[in-house]
Amino acid sequence: MLEEYANKPYELTGKFKEIANTLSSETQKDLATGDYLFGRGLLDMKTGNAIIIALMEEISKNLENFSGNIIYAAVTDEEANSAGMLAMVPELVKIRAEEKFEYVGLIDTDYTTSEHEGDENKYVYVGAVGKLMPSFYIVGKETHVGEAFNGLDSNQIAAAITNRVNVNTDFCDVVDGEVTLPPITLKQRDLKPEYSVQTAKTSTLFFNYATHSSTPDEVMRKMVGAAQEAFQSTVDDLNVQYERFCGLSGRTYTKLPWKARVISYEELYQKVKAEIGDEIDSIIKEYTDAMLEDDSLDVRDFAIKLVEKVHNLWSDREPIVVVYFSPPYYPHIHVKGEREIEKNILSAVTGAVHTTETDYQVVYKKFFPYIADLSYAAAPSDPQIIAALKDNTPGFGTKYNLPLAEMGELDLPVLNIGPFGKDAHQFTERIEKNYSFKVVPELVYKTIMNLLGEAGAIRQKTVLSQH
Repeated sequence: MLEEYANKPYELTGKFKEIANTLSSETQKDLATGDYLFGRGLLDMKTGNAIIIALMEEISKNLENFSGNIIYAAVTDEEANSAGMLAMVPELVKIRAEEKFEYVGLIDTDYTTSEHEGDENKYVYVGAVGKLMPSFYIVGKETHVGEAFNGLDSNQIAAAITNRVNVNTDFCDVVDGEVTLPPITLKQRDLKPEYSVQTAKTSTLFFNYATHSSTPDEVMRKMVGAAQEAFQSTVDDLNVQYERFCGLSGRTYTKLPWKARVISYEELYQKVKAEIGDEIDSIIKEYTDAMLEDDSLDVRDFAIKLVEKVHNLWSDREPIVVVYFSPPYYPHIHVKGEREIEKNILSAVTGAVHTTETDYQVVYKKFFPYIADLSYAAAPSDPQIIAALKDNTPGFGTKYNLPLAEMGELDLPVLNIGPFGKDAHQFTERIEKNYSFKVVPELVYKTIMNLLGEAGAIRQKTVLSQH
């Protein structure tokens, strides 16, 4: 009923006062203070863009006292496939070569919020959390529902994997006292195309997996191990249930034939290649080319279709779980302060915080905790890590592309100084005005100026401001 005011913050804030009793207690409290401005997208991410634009305008008025360069990259699609940033990375490399710039860091103004209930801190983040999407193609053994123990339900294995991995702190990364959130499912479904009384032969699921230190090869090993445990628990439980059923129905119990088997997509590919040789590559290319003609096909569905296709080429028809990665991939960036460029960015932001008068408690954290385009300012350099990613991401290099070479060439430390607010993506999305409009612009401005100063007065210096 307030749709027409969704993008009119001042009017919307007034309208919320008229229906305050329908809002949560925390929202009512914030509304009553007068310190918050409400509006869809105001926190994530319009205010951050406005801060950079305002600073660019302010700096342009006094260029004779300014030394250095700022590149403002306004990038779209961050919360889907990061198309904007992925297109921008090669441009940044090109600009640096053409202009002979020396990049000294990348600053984002993405939103910040309380990290837990009652948290009054305001945060500056130096570094960025990473993300992988470990995915599972589960092959069971179909059966008629009237013969339940003659088959192996792929949905039951999927449920066991979810139970083993979902929100399990065994899979949290802990670096310098900072902890990633545990993995959580983003999709789980069987692959039956229609309703029938046949059980599902195949199912799939994938997880959002945050990283501070774990690399693709390490996550693959962890997920293969977890799936093996989950599969085995399913087999064990089925045997327990079948033995009970036989006792109840007066039948003779014989152990069920199922074996828990889990392999990576790369291992599946190698097994099929061992059987049919290089023909597998021709088949994959032909299938890929056909799917690429359908622009509406989601990149994650593209990946699962490739896994399914390769598995169908294998002579082995027994139940199995294939672990692979679905796009997108975001590398984590840990700014350790070991390189000169890292020391400079840490010094620049420290100086900005210490010279800004404010009543807020501003706290440093080493990883921006929300998936962000910041991650594409660098890439892993270890060939083993890159191979584990590419070889286990079906469609990598065709449907899904990452400018890994250019990301590695940029290799920039990153930080986030953003507006503060609450309820991003909700209808009660709001920003705290004083911190967002007064403190954050000063922090960003001083950080930029400190960075350019830290880099030295002789060299050509450039700060990237990305949003």
